[in-house]
Amino acid sequence: MSFATLIAGAELLEGGFSVTVPETWHQGRTAYGGFSAAVALTAALRVGGEELPPLRSAVISFVGPVYGAVEARARVLRKGKNATWIAAELTRGGEVVSTATFVFMGPVQSGLHLNDCPPPAGLIAPEVAKVYQPHAFIPLFLGANFEVRFALPRSDDKRPVLCRWVRLKDRSGIDPMTEVMLIGDALPPGVLPMMAPSTPVSSMTWQVNLLTPAPKTRDGWFLLRSTGDYAEQGCSSQTMGIWNADGAPIASGMQSVALFG
Repeated sequence: MSFATLIAGAELLEGGFSVTVPETWHQGRTAYGGFSAAVALTAALRVGGEELPPLRSAVISFVGPVYGAVEARARVLRKGKNATWIAAELTRGGEVVSTATFVFMGPVQSGLHLNDCPPPAGLIAPEVAKVYQPHAFIPLFLGANFEVRFALPRSDDKRPVLCRWVRLKDRSGIDPMTEVMLIGDALPPGVLPMMAPSTPVSSMTWQVNLLTPAPKTRDGWFLLRSTGDYAEQGCSSQTMGIWNADGAPIASGMQSVALFG
């Protein structure tokens, strides 16, 4: 089931809606993190209304397993002249399973211009890149909902970096900001090349900064890179970047990941 179809069939509730998470969006016993973030953003967009400015930042906490019937609600924390803060919460059986805070902000005049977010060097264009073939350790959500291709030439070096082209198989009916949230957590942790593929992992928090008010790309392809910079005692920290098919920066982020092995 596509994300748009799922949301269209959601049951309306007071202050939000309820959806049943299909197994095709699962990552182990819980929903894939990008799915949870996109559901929370959908609730925020509904409560924010049509005049809501573009999304510029999000902080998501993955509190507990997201599966089965999940309720999504959001509320406006503050609405200023240029920015609006909205909090969203996913619950299951009355217990909180995910929280999110979104910042929506319109443009303001500024004399500062800085763009130090170049895409990785030596990229293979998505049109000719090698397809990432499914294997035993690929989570269900990835093969069911995304196309993945290798973005860099093969290397035998075991470095804490993953870089892939990713696009949704079905993008219809999804606004650009929701698409970025839905796709942005599709890679495994950056430290995975240094670990056994079967090692259980779990995202704990994810911060995303949108670098454009209007994300767009060519043929649905986005370049995702996750770079692990610390791992100790079961906790890993990583930086994350998203570019469009032409190398323009779309989003940057950080994530904390629990490693169970």
